[in-house]
Amino acid sequence: MESQPQPQPQPQPQPRRPRGFAATAAAAAASVSPTGAPSGSAGASTASSGKGKREREKEKERTKLRERHRRAITSRMLAGLRQYGNFPLPARADMNDVLAALAREAGWTVEPDGTTYRHSPPPQHQQHLGAFSVRSGESPLSATSLKNCSVKATLDCQQPVVRIDDSLSPASLDSVVIAERDTRSEKYPSTSPINSVECLEADQLIQDVHSTEHDNDFTGSQYVPVYVKLSTGVINNFCQLADPDDVRQELSHMNSLNVDGVIVDCWWGIVECWNPQKYVWSGYRELFNYIREFKMKIQVVMAFHEYGRTDSADVLISLPNWILEIGKENQDIFFTDREGRRTTEFLSWGIDKERVLNGRTGVEVYFDLMRSFRTEFDDLFAEGLISAVEIGLGPSGELRYPSFSERMGWRYPGIGEFQCYDKYLQQHLRKAAKLRGHSFWARGPDNAGHYNSRPHETGFFCERGDYDSYYGRFFLHWYAQALMDHADNVLSLANLAFEETKIIVKIPAVYWWYKTSSHAAELTAGYNNPTNQDGYSPVFEVLKKHSVTVKFVCYGLQVCSYENDEAFADPEGLSWQVLNSAWDRGLKVAGENTLSCYDREGCLRIIETAKPRNDPDRRHFSFFVYQQPSPLVQGVICLPDLDYFIKCMHGDITGDLVPS
Repeated sequence: MESQPQPQPQPQPQPRRPRGFAATAAAAAASVSPTGAPSGSAGASTASSGKGKREREKEKERTKLRERHRRAITSRMLAGLRQYGNFPLPARADMNDVLAALAREAGWTVEPDGTTYRHSPPPQHQQHLGAFSVRSGESPLSATSLKNCSVKATLDCQQPVVRIDDSLSPASLDSVVIAERDTRSEKYPSTSPINSVECLEADQLIQDVHSTEHDNDFTGSQYVPVYVKLSTGVINNFCQLADPDDVRQELSHMNSLNVDGVIVDCWWGIVECWNPQKYVWSGYRELFNYIREFKMKIQVVMAFHEYGRTDSADVLISLPNWILEIGKENQDIFFTDREGRRTTEFLSWGIDKERVLNGRTGVEVYFDLMRSFRTEFDDLFAEGLISAVEIGLGPSGELRYPSFSERMGWRYPGIGEFQCYDKYLQQHLRKAAKLRGHSFWARGPDNAGHYNSRPHETGFFCERGDYDSYYGRFFLHWYAQALMDHADNVLSLANLAFEETKIIVKIPAVYWWYKTSSHAAELTAGYNNPTNQDGYSPVFEVLKKHSVTVKFVCYGLQVCSYENDEAFADPEGLSWQVLNSAWDRGLKVAGENTLSCYDREGCLRIIETAKPRNDPDRRHFSFFVYQQPSPLVQGVICLPDLDYFIKCMHGDITGDLVPS
């Protein structure tokens, strides 16, 4: 009988190595002996694992620091392209946006999906006309020279002045230059080809292009209404018209200049001065009747802040007396700094929903005043004489904390101080920290310096400082959120009080320390806008919900000297971010000048900001507020200059500057 073949043993499958939580559990079981004590080898393994974990954590932190440094460099590069190259980059641009902008500048078409092409190749006989390319470092001129010739003027030229080699990469476009008659070129008589005879024709063409354009010609540009702000003392503290004759004369001057309307501050400290809910509007009624005679529009400012407690102020308007009396008993209704000093510029928005004002909350007090104004002047609203209402949301009517108050000793360019130490805001902070699971975070930074500190002098705002730590990010988010919640609460009631009337909100221009990584002055003012975060977009999302118009302060040429000073100021960079962030969210934007900016050059700079010539969407200010340092009738302002400014804003001016 034949023996049956023995079955071959089947190979046993290899057990799978446990992963994830199973691996952790297996390691824990292996590290424990039958008696419950860790074995020797397991103990060594645990120590080695702990050391490896610490190394990984350190490497993680190093990676984060490198990433922050890279972002800071990228931010400075983008700011330079926007400021000096007029590249239309979005607020949070990446390298794709930069490459696309460079390619479009070189004449390429870039589709949204990244497809890049030329419409048609240039004719062969034109490719060699005035063509030249220079490697980096061979010419003293920069690529920003390309911006001096507008797109329209370039299209009008019969022959191309410059040919950009198709083989050049977008990164090398900075090497392409245009010949210009400049004294700097005389320093390079032999090393640069731009001085050659072949370039003279191209140079002459450029001069012809420039001669056909007038930088100061705004004929046919968008119409931007101009409002002039009346002086603060036009209504005295007894709600009476201070000098009717001067007011009439001033309105007559404005009317002769074709001003579209006037701005009138309605002061809470005057209207509801002595007793709660006892409103006096008599002086404003008389003033509005004068304005009605001249058929000018009125924009009213609901001014809930204090005015004039500075050395240079000649008028003092405090908060209502009954509010100050409450403040003597309960000082926490006012904003408080780390040392416990109070500022009476504005009520802390920690009491927005606290019934500490004779049984009313902060937002109820604001709403009652707005409702009283709307009822009192219902006829003017019906006529359309009152065209808009600006809601004061903080010091100087701006949406910000009183972080850089001169009363507290602040001087430019100090970083200011956080204003969150009244008991009501501290309660909110403790609640937020508890919800986050870190109750010990319920405190303000203890290394943020004082009002006149510089960022590098503090542990919180310095490069790689605590502002970007886990605690720092938590605190700054809470601080900014409290500001946005205040705006949301007040604007909800403002829309209820004024129904279909246009609502305006003023955004501050905190431009000093803008070129540093922390943006310290913006942080203390309530805008969480360091280089690695956009602090204005969340604010504008709140404002968009209420369909408000954003009013932003514009600066003239007097700020340019700050660009390279110790304050690392960048008003143009800040303006670019704020205006484009608001426009990108569909908000209407308006402008206002500073008191010191009324010279002709400053006005021209403002006009360029109000009506950007290179904006492909033709976006512009919806109106502009001209803030005068003193009444027009005192002759401080040169009326021909103001007349020229208004005509430029209206798009009526032709030619160069009017003679002085």
